[in-house]
Amino acid sequence: QVRLVESGGGLVQAGGSLRLSCAASGSIFKTSNLGWYRRTPGKERELVARITTGGSTNYADSVKGRFTISRDNDKNTVYLQMSSLKPDDTAVYYCNAYGNVGFPWDYWGQGTQVTVSS
Repeated sequence: QVRLVESGGGLVQAGGSLRLSCAASGSIFKTSNLGWYRRTPGKERELVARITTGGSTNYADSVKGRFTISRDNDKNTVYLQMSSLKPDDTAVYYCNAYGNVGFPWDYWGQGTQVTVSS
């Protein structure tokens, strides 16, 4: 049915950059709000960035000014451009799509590992 597949994670040196992508299948992408979350072992899942259907964005204070979320509705893809990466950014990053147009939905990808070395 609806699938979200993250890609672009990997190992990077502190100060480097990565661009994460989340490709979505299904017909509800354009009416979905989209977000990136991350999970570090021993910590709660936290919101990294979010973008609404109208293009409004918000970011965690820890990444503001370094990360940028964007979406391409023609490609059914949401991106997270990450710059000036820090070791504290190390986590599994998850893509999320949610909405409530006629019915509620809340889809998640399987995650992609980002590791930032000192």
